Amino acid sequence: MSERQGNSFWRSYRFPLTLLAAIALGCVLGASMGKEALMFKPLGDIFLNAMFMVVVPLVFTTVCGAVSNMSSMKRLRRVMGSLVAVFLVTGAVAALLMLAAVRLYPPAAGTTIALTPPENLQPLSTADQIVKAITVSDFQDLLSRSHMLPLILFSVLFGVSLQLLGERGRAAARGISVLADAVLKLVSIIMYYAPIGLAAYFAALVGDFGPNLLGTYLRSMVIYHVTTLAYFFAAFTLYSAWAAGRRGPATFWRNILPAAMTALGTQSSTATLPVNLEAARRIGIPDDIGEVVLPIGATAHMEGSCLSGILKIAFLFGVFNMPFEGTGTFASAIAVAVLSGVVLSGIPGGGLVGEMLIVSLYGFPPEAFPIIATLGFLVDPAATMVNATGDTCSAMLVARLVEGRDWFVKGQREGQIG
Repeated sequence: MSERQGNSFWRSYRFPLTLLAAIALGCVLGASMGKEALMFKPLGDIFLNAMFMVVVPLVFTTVCGAVSNMSSMKRLRRVMGSLVAVFLVTGAVAALLMLAAVRLYPPAAGTTIALTPPENLQPLSTADQIVKAITVSDFQDLLSRSHMLPLILFSVLFGVSLQLLGERGRAAARGISVLADAVLKLVSIIMYYAPIGLAAYFAALVGDFGPNLLGTYLRSMVIYHVTTLAYFFAAFTLYSAWAAGRRGPATFWRNILPAAMTALGTQSSTATLPVNLEAARRIGIPDDIGEVVLPIGATAHMEGSCLSGILKIAFLFGVFNMPFEGTGTFASAIAVAVLSGVVLSGIPGGGLVGEMLIVSLYGFPPEAFPIIATLGFLVDPAATMVNATGDTCSAMLVARLVEGRDWFVKGQREGQIG
């Protein structure tokens, strides 16, 4: 490799490589220090809190700005229709892959778990969950990352309202777009702290929970991570190739690694959203597509959670000695996995909602909840990495469906591609 090529490689990959080195250092510190590594947790929490701090203004300004500045309502309908199709298809593909894996290697084979019923577990009402997932009872509740779907819905509707005002709404739309750029600039400032924050976060994580990773869930973890890594590299390479042609995969992987590492470290699609938006711009995804698909995807598109949903269902069937077989069982498992992936929120531990949904819809006893809650915690970092990475890849697919196969070439010609 020539010196010029080496410099080009370093310029392209120095930030993700720095993040990887920081994460590796954190893991070494956590493994060597054990519980003492918890002293680093506040440094990791500073990074996580800083990312969460900008999420609400970022989601509102980017989604509302993108919708209100779209050239026409017809384009908005095309983007939203393509978004729904892509989310459902990619989620189903992920679920099918894990279904094949758990059929070949049942995750609960030979597993014995002492069941401890959780206290005060209330049955999940699916209708109530849907209402709570998409609405809030007070405007002030929108100003919280705990209500991402209502915030996104409000942002879309507000953007549509500005569109319908015509010329009078364009001035407000331009102002909101300026605010979005300002928030993104703030994110770029926060990311200077990312190596320190992620190193500290992983040091505390490994120091506190590392030894437990070799417990009774080891078989399930191996099945999940092998299958997930296969999906991560194979599916996203194929998707990006279809979306952008021959140069698509190289451009995608060159720009997505910082987002993937941030998702792995923070275990949050929402915290990764700012980095994902920057990656989308570097790839050349049109702003009005990326700024709609990515915020919605951070909450409502979780391929990693579809993968883990199938694993959790198969695991529970095995633990309770129920046969996991038959077309009806498989079809319902895929439907539940995709549904649980949609209702998950983009925050650490948000998988608990999906786990409660699985327990409720299948009629498992309350004792099942802590079983898959533990399993969900162990696979959450890898699941979040797939979730967040898949959002950007899905934005490429939507761009192909909306703009046609030449969207990538147009972006390159305009100098948008990093």
